[in-house]
Amino acid sequence: MEVLHYFGAAIGLGIIVVGAGLGIGRFAAAAADGIARQPEAADKITAAVNLPLFLLEGVAILAEVFILLIVLMK
Repeated sequence: MEVLHYFGAAIGLGIIVVGAGLGIGRFAAAAADGIARQPEAADKITAAVNLPLFLLEGVAILAEVFILLIVLMK
């Protein structure tokens, strides 16, 4: 049964990485599109996109830490 515990943690980590990658990719694509349409607003677009990117990455890191804690506590 312990093997299933590790398998579930591996699946969870994979889902976290894929989800964070998709989210960061969408944010970056939207920012690049906005900058391409209005190059004079590049500073404002970059500033507006940075906070959600940092929050998304932070949530992914916290989720990975929680999963690793669950695995190590078992």
